[in-house]
Amino acid sequence: MPSEIIAGSARTLLRHPPFVYLVLGRGFSSMAFQMGAVAMGWQIYAMTSSAFDLGLIGVAQFIPMAALTFIGGHAVDRYERKLVLQLCQIAEAMAAIFLAWGTFAGWLTVGEIFAAVVVLGGSRAFGSPASAALLPGVVPDGMLQKGTAISNGAFQTATIIGPAIGGFAYAISPVLPYALMAALWLLATVLNGLIQMDRPAVAKEPPTLASLFAGVGFVWHNPAILGTISLDLFAVLLGGATALLPIYARDILHTGPWGLGILRGAPAVGSLLMTIWVARHAMERRVGMRMFQAVIVFGLATTVFGISQYFVLSLAALFVMGASDTVSVIIRTSLVQLRTPDNMRGRVGAVNYLFIGASNNLGEFESGFTAALLGAVPAVILGGIGSVAVALLWMKLFPSLRDMERMEAYEK
Repeated sequence: MPSEIIAGSARTLLRHPPFVYLVLGRGFSSMAFQMGAVAMGWQIYAMTSSAFDLGLIGVAQFIPMAALTFIGGHAVDRYERKLVLQLCQIAEAMAAIFLAWGTFAGWLTVGEIFAAVVVLGGSRAFGSPASAALLPGVVPDGMLQKGTAISNGAFQTATIIGPAIGGFAYAISPVLPYALMAALWLLATVLNGLIQMDRPAVAKEPPTLASLFAGVGFVWHNPAILGTISLDLFAVLLGGATALLPIYARDILHTGPWGLGILRGAPAVGSLLMTIWVARHAMERRVGMRMFQAVIVFGLATTVFGISQYFVLSLAALFVMGASDTVSVIIRTSLVQLRTPDNMRGRVGAVNYLFIGASNNLGEFESGFTAALLGAVPAVILGGIGSVAVALLWMKLFPSLRDMERMEAYEK
């Protein structure tokens, strides 16, 4: 696609207020979440020096998300989506205020940090599918792919900036990142309240058991979607090295909270640049094979990160991990958005985010548990090798996905 067409499409979207409000709100919310990941991870490790406790952060996020995700998806399809998203962001802001006050007053315990993490995980069970389902209703007709790319770029930018700000803010005062998180979530709440939907959802299915789990059946009967999101699930589950970044920052690379913030943001830098590259150089051939190759690169980069004892090399490995992971993210997001009817986007989005949450959060637990048994370095190396093995196995299990030539064949 010529660069002038891309630029023109971007200008049209960036002049469309509902889209701008949604993207800014998502960006501020994502920035707050990433700041919290750095601050809570560093604070828990400072209190316990336990790799296992770092892994438990992911479990504490995943359990409420898994328990509530299908209810959340149905709520997104039944009630006003922006209101659902606003209520989630208010709950997240309250959790951040709790963490700030407890840290300032000196009474905050590890258990209370985990309680706040549970609140954040439950909120994401509703907020993530709500945000995804809102996007098709705030972009002009025929511009969903471009809107998805810009939204993903905003998310990755926030993922770059958030950890860095969180790390530097924590170095100034442990209270500061939590205060900034609360302010960002409240700002996102205001921005989402300004959204006027172009095409609001009209379907209001009654809350039956069948409708509650309709998204599962939809995904199960779409092999391309099932293969893509399950590949991402197991590859990231095994390659979840980010949970161990506090250990690498302090004990292996010998840096401080600021270094942890930079390390945490490195994958997002690679992801953002890959998003820009794909937008300008669309994947036109052998899309399925490229996705598998990207997962293999992700696993190899994870292995390099596990071995590295040099800050710059570790940054480079994390950069490659983020760039390669973005390829599967773009394919998965396109398939889910383009092949799902609007009245089911909340429930299908809930299934998708359940897979994402399982890969990220349970991947953190797997890394923390393995690190507690074997040490951080063997845990990351084994995870990287496991990601490569999963990609090779999925190439056999999903041959139609492996042989997918063009994305258009799956967009009809």
